[in-house]
Amino acid sequence: MTFLSPEFLWLLLALPGIVAIYLFVLKRKKRAALRYANLELVKQAMGKGLWWRRHLPPAILFAALAAMLTAIARPSAVITLPTHHETVILAIDVSGSMRANDVEPSRIEAAQAAARAFIAQQPRSTRIGVVAFAGSAALVQAPTSNRQDLRAAINQLQLQHATAVGSGILVSLKALFPQDEFELPNAGNPRLAKQAVVSNPVKPGSYASGAIILLTDGQTTAGPDPVEAARVAAQRGVRVFTVGVGTDNGQILTGEGWSMRVRLDEEALKAIADLTRAEYFYAGTARDLKKIYETLRAKMVLETRETEITALFSAIAAAAVLLSASLSLLWFNRVL
Repeated sequence: MTFLSPEFLWLLLALPGIVAIYLFVLKRKKRAALRYANLELVKQAMGKGLWWRRHLPPAILFAALAAMLTAIARPSAVITLPTHHETVILAIDVSGSMRANDVEPSRIEAAQAAARAFIAQQPRSTRIGVVAFAGSAALVQAPTSNRQDLRAAINQLQLQHATAVGSGILVSLKALFPQDEFELPNAGNPRLAKQAVVSNPVKPGSYASGAIILLTDGQTTAGPDPVEAARVAAQRGVRVFTVGVGTDNGQILTGEGWSMRVRLDEEALKAIADLTRAEYFYAGTARDLKKIYETLRAKMVLETRETEITALFSAIAAAAVLLSASLSLLWFNRVL
C-alpha cells in the first residue's frame, strides 16, 4: 500500500499520546474507587464481565481514529476492480483479402458474426463504435449504446481495395478523442518517415475510458505505418487489442488476370499490441473468433490497477465510531 499524501502520516504519532491519556484517566478513576469502604461490593454491583466491556468501546474508537488519520494520507493499493472502459471501438478490416474463405464461411463474415456476438454481450453502459478500413478508413458508426444501429453498421460493411491498418488505428483514435487530430506521414514516402509525437504523452495502457479492438489479416498495403500509428495510441494511453484472422497457409485469391496468396501477418499485429500494452489473439476459425471476443469482454470488465482507497478507510472509521457508541449505550447507557 502506498500514500498519495504521505506528509500527513505524522499525525499517527498522536496515537501513542492518546493511549497514554486513556491509561492516565483509568489510573485516576482507580484511585477514586479506593475511597469506597468495600471494593468487593462495588465489583459485584458492576458485574463479572465489566473489565472487557469497559475497554472494548474505547479500543474500537481508537481503531476508528487510526483509520481516519490514515485516510487523511490518501492510501492507495493495487486491486482488481471493474474498469471504466466506457467506449470500445471495433476496427474491422474490409479489404479484398478478407473475402478469403480459409475461415468459413469467409474471413469477413466470420468477423461480422463475432463482432455482433461481442456487441450483444456488452453492458448497456458501454458505448461502441465501428470503424471500417481498407485503402482508407472511416467511422461507419459513431460510439453509441444503440445495439440495433451497431448491428446494422456491421451488416452493411462492403469489401474494398487495399489495406491501411494504420489508418484504421488513427480513425479509431479520432472516434475516442473527437477534439484531436491524428495524422501520420504516408508509409510509402521515406522522406516523410518521422514519428508523430503527441503533446503531453501518458503511460501506455493508462487510458481507462476507452479501448480499440482491431480485427484484420494484418497485411498493410497502403496508408501510414501501423506501428507508428500504434505508437500514437500508446502515447495517449489507449490499448489496441489485435485479432489476427486467417490461417498460416492463407489462400490464393484470383481476379481479372491476377492471382495472389493472402496470408496472416502476425508480426505487425503483435507489435501493435505490445506497444499499447494490450494483447494479440490469433483466430484461425469462426469458432476461434467468437472465443476471442468473449475473452476480450472478460478482460475489459476487470482490471488490476493502483486505486485510491481513502473512501474505504473513511467508511471503516465511521462504522467503528458507530459501533463504539452503540456498545457504550447498550452496556452503560451513555456514550463512553
